[in-house]
Amino acid sequence: MTSQGTIILRVLFCFALALAIAGCDGVSDPQPQSGFAPEEAVSSIEGLEAATTGNYNRLISGGYYHYSRHLFYMTEFAGDNISLSGSTTDPLFGSYTLGHTVDQFNAENFWNLSYEIIHGTSRVIDEVESGESARRDQLLGENLFLRAMVHFHLVKIFGRPYTQGRDNLGVPIVKSPNPDENASRNTVGEVYDFIVQDLERAAGLMTEEKGNPYASKEVAQALLSRVHLYREENQKAIDYANKVINSGRYSLIQDSTQYVTWPTRPPEENPQTIFAVKHTEEDNKGFGSIGSMYYTSPDGLGWGEMYASKDYRELLNQHPEDNRRGFIEPSLGDDGNVQERNGYPIHYVKKFTGQSGNTLLSSPVILRLAEMYLNRAEANAKLGNDRQALNDVNKIRKRAGLSGDALYEMSDLSGAQTALDVVLRERRLELAFEGFRAYDLWRNGRPVVRDYPGIHTEVNIAPGLDESTDPATQTIPPDHPRVVHFIPEREIDLTGMTQNP
Repeated sequence: MTSQGTIILRVLFCFALALAIAGCDGVSDPQPQSGFAPEEAVSSIEGLEAATTGNYNRLISGGYYHYSRHLFYMTEFAGDNISLSGSTTDPLFGSYTLGHTVDQFNAENFWNLSYEIIHGTSRVIDEVESGESARRDQLLGENLFLRAMVHFHLVKIFGRPYTQGRDNLGVPIVKSPNPDENASRNTVGEVYDFIVQDLERAAGLMTEEKGNPYASKEVAQALLSRVHLYREENQKAIDYANKVINSGRYSLIQDSTQYVTWPTRPPEENPQTIFAVKHTEEDNKGFGSIGSMYYTSPDGLGWGEMYASKDYRELLNQHPEDNRRGFIEPSLGDDGNVQERNGYPIHYVKKFTGQSGNTLLSSPVILRLAEMYLNRAEANAKLGNDRQALNDVNKIRKRAGLSGDALYEMSDLSGAQTALDVVLRERRLELAFEGFRAYDLWRNGRPVVRDYPGIHTEVNIAPGLDESTDPATQTIPPDHPRVVHFIPEREIDLTGMTQNP
C-alpha cells in the first residue's frame, strides 16, 4: 500500500494522462471524454464533468478487490446476520472473525482506495469556486458528497463509534489534493464535524434531480440523517429524514412480488433507492462481486460460502408471510432437504444477485428510503416519542406484507422491552446484509452475540471475546478493541500516526 502522499501523486498523474480514466483502473458507462491537461481539468464544464465521473468510477475500480466489495464485507461480516461456512484465504476472514491484523489486505486496500477517492474529489473541490453557474455548483456538490461519504465509511471502520467519545482517534481528514507524508489521525469528533460540513455545503449547492447513481440534495440529506443518528443528534436525524421522505422523489415498493426482486433492477428503475453504486454488465466483477460470497448458482457461479445465520432466519421466520423471507434461498438437494457445506446448512442470500438477469451482478445500495423511516423511528424512540417510532416501524412491516398481530401496538411490543428494542429489531430485519447491524448494536452500547453455528465458533478469534460457559456463544461487546480494524501497518510506518490498540 502506498502512503497518502504517494496516492495523490498517482492520482495527479492519472489526471494528466487522461482525466476521464477512473483512477487508472477502468471506466464504467457512460464514458467521459478524455484529453484534458491538468490545468484544464476543471476550467471547462466538460473537464469538470469528466473529473466528477472519474471520481464516481473509483467506487467500482480496483478489479476483484474493489471499494464496494470491501465496504460491504468489512461492515457486515462482524455482525450476527451471517454465518461463514468454513475457513478461507480471502481477507474477509479477518473481518468475520474479528481476528484483525496490522497487515490485513482488505483493510490496506480499502484505505488505499478510499484516499484515492478523497484526493480525487479534493482536487475538484480545491479548484472550483461556487456561484459561477448552477451546473458547476451541482458538480462541486457531488464531489463534496463523495468526499464526505468516504470519510464517513473510513471513520466507521477505523474509528470507534461516536457515542463512545468524540476524542477517540479517527482517521486523517484530507481536504487538499497536496501530498502530506506526515498525515496524522484526527479525532472521531473532528471527522464527523468535517463530514457534516461537507454534506451541508453539498446539499446547499445541488439543485438538479439527478438519478440515484449520482448525488443530489436529497442524497446528501439522507446521509446527514444517518450521520446525525450516529451522533445521537436525534432531532436533526428526524429533520433530515423528513426532508428526504417529504421530497416525493422516492417511494417504498408496495407490491410483494416486486419488492423481493428489487436487487435485480438497475438503480434507475428502483423507486426506493436514494443512492447506489451503479454496476453495468461491463462492470460485473464476477467472482469478485459482493453477491459471489453469498450465492452459488446451479451452474457454479459464485463462491457461496457466507449464509444467513440461524439466528437471523429464526427471527425472520416468526412471520412466514414476511416478504423479506424471499431474500433467503435454501439450497435444496434432490431429496428436498437443505444441503450443507462443512456441516453448515446452506441458506443463500439473494440481495446482491440477478441484476438484469446476470447472476452475480448488482448495484450495491448505499442509501434507501426504508432507512429514512427507520432512522426517524430510532430517533423518535430515543426522544420518548414511542408512538411515532412504532408508526414508522409498522409502515415498513406493512410494506413487507405484515398485518394484524404482526404489527406493533403501544400495549404490545411482541416481547420487546422498549420501543428502541423494536426499532433495532426492525432495522436488523430490513437492512440485513447491508452493513448496518454490528454498528447499530455497538453505537447503542449493545453487544453482538453470535450464539449460532458458524466457523466463528471453531477458530481462534480475537483474544478477549467472552465465550461464556458455552463455547458456541461468542459475544462481542461494544468496547472491545477489535470493534475497529487496525490502521494499515505500512501507513503507520510511513507517517508515524498512532495505531489502534
